[in-house]
Order: sequence, then C-alpha cells, then structure tokens
Amino acid sequence: MADFVEERDWDQFHTPRNLLLALVGEVGELSEIFQWKGEVPRGLPDWEEKEKQHLGEELSDVLLYLVRLSDICGIDLGKAALRKLELNAIKYPASLCKAQCVANQSAGEWVDLVRYCAL
Repeated sequence: MADFVEERDWDQFHTPRNLLLALVGEVGELSEIFQWKGEVPRGLPDWEEKEKQHLGEELSDVLLYLVRLSDICGIDLGKAALRKLELNAIKYPASLCKAQCVANQSAGEWVDLVRYCAL
C-alpha cells in the first residue's frame, strides 16, 4: 500500500487524523448499504451479485484505510489484533459467558451479559 500512496504523492495528506476521518467516511458508506434492508441473514442469500460486489468494495475501502492508519501510527495491526483476542479471552471466559446476552431495558440497548459475569 505504501507504494500505491507514494506513486500518487498522497503521503503528504495521510496524517492520522485525516486517515481516521476518511475511515469514518468509508464506514458511513458501508452503513448506507445496510441502512434500509432490515435484518440481513448470513450469506446475503437475497442479495444480487452487484450488491455483493458493492459491499466488497466498501469493506475493502474500510480495510485499506484501517491498515494505512495503523501503519502511519506505527501499530502492527496483526499483532495488536491477536493480543486483543487474548485479552478478550481472559476478560470473557467461554465457561462463564458462552452465547449469553441480555437487553438493557432502561436504555433499550443490547448489552453483553458478560459484563455481569463477575456478579
């Protein structure tokens, strides 16, 4: 990706802030794809190939900005993601938290029951 950016002289614009804002914009575009579809089943069985292709393009945009942002910030994203999985395994042990969630009635939001595992 660095070569792609360098060939276009875009590095001057790739500050952490600018990349983050661009990433947020791409997440917004990704959200628009799902905005009026209601709940969508896994595998997108009712979607046309053109819609799936568009989804793939937007997911790719998000991934590319995320990778570029991590690179500019000096973060090894692969290592960071593996470390985060390790931390989550400790924080949310499967023996206590497997497939459980509860609705927070006061806020009307879904909250992971794992937050209450220790109670």
